Amino acid sequence: MSYLFVAAGLCLLLFGGESLVRGAVDLARRLGVSPLVIGLTIVAYGTSAPELLVSLDANLAGAPGIAIGNVVGSNIANILLIVGASAIIYPITCSSGGLNVNSVVLLTATFLFFGLGLTGSIEAWAAVPLLGLLFGFTIYSYNTGRKNPEAAESLEAEGYENGNTPLPRSLAILAFGLVGVVLGSHLLVTGAVELARDFGVSEATIGLTLVALGTSLPELATAVVAAYRRHPEVALGNVVGSNLFNTLGIMGIVPLFGALPVPEAVIGFDFLVMLAATLIFVGWGAVCRTFGRIMAALFLCAYVGYIACHYFGISAMAMG
Repeated sequence: MSYLFVAAGLCLLLFGGESLVRGAVDLARRLGVSPLVIGLTIVAYGTSAPELLVSLDANLAGAPGIAIGNVVGSNIANILLIVGASAIIYPITCSSGGLNVNSVVLLTATFLFFGLGLTGSIEAWAAVPLLGLLFGFTIYSYNTGRKNPEAAESLEAEGYENGNTPLPRSLAILAFGLVGVVLGSHLLVTGAVELARDFGVSEATIGLTLVALGTSLPELATAVVAAYRRHPEVALGNVVGSNLFNTLGIMGIVPLFGALPVPEAVIGFDFLVMLAATLIFVGWGAVCRTFGRIMAALFLCAYVGYIACHYFGISAMAMG
């Protein structure tokens, strides 16, 4: 039954997340909201809705290890797996200024998350700096994007350009997506907790691998399609936006419903992997400005190695 819950949860998250974003985008456009605002909010953060709901449900269900593992594991997967898969399809070239302010905010958010993790528990007060930074970044992106007409093209690249769906259909798609991600997150967490107990694996390990990979499927699908359509910059923006929302949004909201203790093993291994991946991602983008197929292959190999470390117990040995 655990496997059935996990499989059903992953399917509902994938299709529900897609419907949630598409319905919200179409509805917003019908209401006259600019494509730029949609791209900076609904599309950028909407694909992270599964991570938010899974982490929130896990914390409320008394499994905070899955909540922490989901965010850390998703951030790692976004960089190593999604950038790797996208750049294999079509090389990603950064803008003339590298990752610019986005890279600074991403590094700041990552180091802030790491610092909070070192305290051993992320408390409700962390919402102030985390959500404050997310709000400030969103406002900055909106103000900057107003001067950049090319920003709206990201919607067309991701296939959200229609806007002609009848209103009742848009509402139905939005409702289906919301129900899908809520129910899918609950099934996935329930199945993941049962699997962890059946196999004697920690909840954090399940969150870092299986749950994190499952909740990253919307981002992976979006990035792969964008790369296939020769819009790799969309994939790059999706990774940065998703990691920022995971780190600042989810870790700012979830502790409001209960403190999140951070396992020592996660601090001593997974946090370091996340930090290293982020530094390499930002550094390579700023200096070399192109993620070619060789770098993409290295990213994918690194992700496979990371997963292997968990399932062969090497991550635990590193703490020993």
